[in-house]
Amino acid sequence: MKTRFVCQNCGAYAPKWLGKCHECGAYNTMVEELIEKKIVTNKTRRSRPVSIRDIPFTSRDRRAVGISELDRVLGGGFVKGSLVLLGGDPGIGKSTLMLQISALIAENGGRILYVSGEESPYQIRIRAERLESAATNIDLLSETELDAILESASELKPELMVVDSIQTIYKPTLSSAPGSVAQVRECGGDLMRFAKERDITTVLIGHVTKFGAIAGPKTLEHLVDTVLYFEGDKTQQYRILRAIKNRFGSTNEIGVFEMTEAGLREVANPSSLFISDSTASGSTVTSIIEGSRPLLVEVQALTSPASFNYPQRVATGIDYKRLAMLLAVLERRVGIGVCTVDCFVNAVGGIKVVEPSCDLGLILAIASSIKNKAVEKGIVVIGEVGLGGEVRPVYGLQSRLKEAEKLGFKTAIIPRKGLRDRDKSKIEIVAVDEVKDAVKLTLG
Repeated sequence: MKTRFVCQNCGAYAPKWLGKCHECGAYNTMVEELIEKKIVTNKTRRSRPVSIRDIPFTSRDRRAVGISELDRVLGGGFVKGSLVLLGGDPGIGKSTLMLQISALIAENGGRILYVSGEESPYQIRIRAERLESAATNIDLLSETELDAILESASELKPELMVVDSIQTIYKPTLSSAPGSVAQVRECGGDLMRFAKERDITTVLIGHVTKFGAIAGPKTLEHLVDTVLYFEGDKTQQYRILRAIKNRFGSTNEIGVFEMTEAGLREVANPSSLFISDSTASGSTVTSIIEGSRPLLVEVQALTSPASFNYPQRVATGIDYKRLAMLLAVLERRVGIGVCTVDCFVNAVGGIKVVEPSCDLGLILAIASSIKNKAVEKGIVVIGEVGLGGEVRPVYGLQSRLKEAEKLGFKTAIIPRKGLRDRDKSKIEIVAVDEVKDAVKLTLG
């Protein structure tokens, strides 16, 4: 089949690769693509619109994996014939997770085809023995040519096919190297059509760039039904699985795993990971909601006299602009000076806090560090802070309080307007209207 090159910027075509587009002048935008021959017939077949009620519908049962954290993220399990893209940093545990999933499905009678373009079958067997995942119904294929992979999948007819990784697969009709934009796009499109036609659930493992995005064209993420990201520092033991796109479920759920010698183990109570028994100043416990799950998170702050003309502001796991706004509120509305101190804040456990319900807890942590006085143990702080210094209500207050009570917290500082959403609980409720009230109650 013939190929041509097209500019991703302006759409101009060229018979060969060019470093600079002759139309728009952009550099390194020419990408190879196939030229498909159109078959001309005397009678043209055209699709006609069909009423949505006339389309035959059968409910597709989900295949629960057996790992509750993963099933929650997927929305209940794998959907038959779906295409899932799993990305993450090298060594984060992508292949380990898929091998464990394959073993669980195989133990329940499903047939698995595990395609590896990076490891030999013997290397995968070594890892499977370590993970105790060497099930009988798992077939290994060390292959990188797409046609050979699809031929093997057609013969075996597996329930689940894992491709590790999509960047190593190539199509012989394209002259570009495996992992290039053209190869990833074309191979991803063919695998998508194959999965839909044969009703084979397919999981593609994808490499990521140094910026954390999945390598290859963004078209790949548009093709698939679900995009999962494995987050966390590979030097630490905890991993967070997050759905960025999900056509068959919510994108707000997360799954928490712990990396052990025997592979990944799900964490039933993630809140216990993100809080500690520290009694040092500059530490408070707040509550966030990921999807439908409330999590208690410890936020830490450390302040020190500024050594330069401009004080430093460093945030880990917390939005930098949000931190700057809260520092301004603390100085203007509470009267605690922050212009002459460096401020470092951190969300413990590597979790990223994006919702504003941790505003009040973060302000109290900073004030605690400045005053060098610890917040009393057993207090959870919940509330959004406005520019006027007022403490505003947050959603899901009942579930947050229940989670705090379950973990043994005795007191909760919440917005006064949120009292109407309060459920009956044993935890003591302290309602505040403004930030300065909360600072006075906890730090004197």
